[in-house]
Amino acid sequence: MADPAPDAAYLRPAAPGQDAVLARAVLEVKRSRFLALVGRATGEAEVREFIAAIRAAHPDARHHCSASIVHVTGANPVERSSDDGEPSGTAGQPMLEVLRGSGLQDVVAVVVRWFGGVKLGTGGLVRAYQDALRPALADLPVVRREPQSVWSFEVGHAEAGRVESELRNRGVTVAAEYGARVTLHLTTPVGVDPSGTVAGITSGSAVIRRDGVRWADVPR
Repeated sequence: MADPAPDAAYLRPAAPGQDAVLARAVLEVKRSRFLALVGRATGEAEVREFIAAIRAAHPDARHHCSASIVHVTGANPVERSSDDGEPSGTAGQPMLEVLRGSGLQDVVAVVVRWFGGVKLGTGGLVRAYQDALRPALADLPVVRREPQSVWSFEVGHAEAGRVESELRNRGVTVAAEYGARVTLHLTTPVGVDPSGTVAGITSGSAVIRRDGVRWADVPR
């Protein structure tokens, strides 16, 4: 399995809980009300589901404008935007520019507008949609998604606790799997080889193997 490039790491919203909306903000401009809602989407199907859920939750609003950026390994991110009935280029694209400026991927944003009876003009709409979205992004919980190498080796039950503890004390991420023997699964940044550390802790008795690469969300 080929390693992803070390610079392939990127920022994205934290995993959602029961509520898919991770951040929100409200803006009022000349009696029009703008509600910005931001979530995480790891594929275009999730983008569509998020937008549909917001539309269903606020059916009385005139516009449900959206923008999204979804990471694609080994390719450019997929970017989408929609003005949803606003004049072309006044909502979705300005929102997308704000998302680009945040550096986030796997992110979807919807700004819901209730029309207040006063037209804002092209420039006013652009400013309103961007100004609604920015504070929501500022409150968004964010993680760093990065590639990590995965390793494993076996030890006996009698020494498993000590070995696991010493690895953790040295900053290595460890998960234990118990069977006839104990398999310890390690994750390290791509390019970091824990073989020497394992050899020292086990006096050379453990045979470590590299199991490949996985992506992981790491707190910022």
